[in-house]
Amino acid sequence: MNRAMRTILCAALAFLGAAAPGLGLSQENGTTEKTATPLALVATIDGAIGPATARQVANAIEEAAGRHADVLVLRIDTPGGLVTSTRDIVSDILASPVPVAGYVWPGGGHAASAGTYIIYATGIAAMAPGTNMGAATPVSMGGGMPGTPKGPGSENEGGNKTGDSASPSNEEALAKKSTNDAVALIVSLAEAHGRNAGWAEEAVREGESIGASKALEIGAVEVVAQDLDDLLAQIDGREVLTNGKIVTLATANARVEHLEPGFMTELLALISNPNVAFLLMMIGVYGIIFELSNPGSFGPGILGAICLLLGLYALNQLPLDYAGAALIIFGLALMMVEAFTPTFGIAGFGGLIAFIFGAAILVDSDTPEFQLSWWTIGITALLSVALLVFLIGYSWRALRRPVTTGAEEMQGAEARVLEWSDGEGYVHVHGERWHARGPAGLVPSSTVRVEKMDGLTLVVS
Repeated sequence: MNRAMRTILCAALAFLGAAAPGLGLSQENGTTEKTATPLALVATIDGAIGPATARQVANAIEEAAGRHADVLVLRIDTPGGLVTSTRDIVSDILASPVPVAGYVWPGGGHAASAGTYIIYATGIAAMAPGTNMGAATPVSMGGGMPGTPKGPGSENEGGNKTGDSASPSNEEALAKKSTNDAVALIVSLAEAHGRNAGWAEEAVREGESIGASKALEIGAVEVVAQDLDDLLAQIDGREVLTNGKIVTLATANARVEHLEPGFMTELLALISNPNVAFLLMMIGVYGIIFELSNPGSFGPGILGAICLLLGLYALNQLPLDYAGAALIIFGLALMMVEAFTPTFGIAGFGGLIAFIFGAAILVDSDTPEFQLSWWTIGITALLSVALLVFLIGYSWRALRRPVTTGAEEMQGAEARVLEWSDGEGYVHVHGERWHARGPAGLVPSSTVRVEKMDGLTLVVS
């Protein structure tokens, strides 16, 4: 090789050596190293767990996966929520390709009830000082805490002994099934992530709740962090179970980005409030009633249809009591009967009673955030009463109003004779010339009274 070729080769090698750091190449161990700054995405769950929360978490996991984030942090402060939405969130977290960390935050916040299940589903469970979690006992249909079945030799409320052969009531059986199902879920989550399964079971069966330091001491959580930066620093290098695989976290000096809920999530959060959904449905129903009673006024009908569809969609996301829904539909049907076939309040007030009872039991949830307010029920009931009174008054006035058209209106009207001969002729009435018959002695310009109409001929006297 001549001197010129050696010079060119050395220059090329020098260029590649200088470019290697920019290309992310390293000769050490013959591997490719990741030099990009780690990315941590943060989604905040604040308030009751419902359909909007489930959608928010699903969207956050999807975005974290699409952006190849190193970790997704769920900051949680919730009193609990709906069972169906909680299970959807747990399923999404377990299937997430991106490691998910649950962080009870801020100080004074809590992850109660449904929040405890979500924390236990995440790969890293963390709490801020001054927070607590637990109280995960399912609430019974009647609103009380379901107790465990009474043991041998215990006494029931009537003072009678109950033995091993005594079968629990249906309510107790349902409560026991619900509690056992919840225990099985949270224990399986605890075992998957190596957390304290015993305390988790107590949180479900006995409603136990613990603070951050105690949770760390007994192994219910892995980290107690002052803030988000502290959390990311502490979990760096930890191994977590993610979608069935062990992943090592790289979160030191991570770039943090907060994920805000999208428009559809915000809309769902608004309309999935039972009070908003109920009001939307009522506006829709009355808008359609007004449209049907006044054909051609397209505005109320279009607005009513939109509100009704939004209300029905929102209610479909909630646990409905179908007996309540049936009572509401029956009550509205009776109100519509009153609107189109006046019964002087009988159908209308019967529909109002059915409507109130149906609204009171419409949403089958003991979570206060997902129950219809009595204020909402009372206001809609009063508006319905006002509408019924208006309809009844309008109907009564319409029945007492004199007839203004047709043969009935002509009866008793005064007419002036224009021409007359042999008991018939022509008269002038209401600005029109009519053929008439009557007494033979009538003369022009005399005044007569219309007795009735016989076809197109007036009978006068």
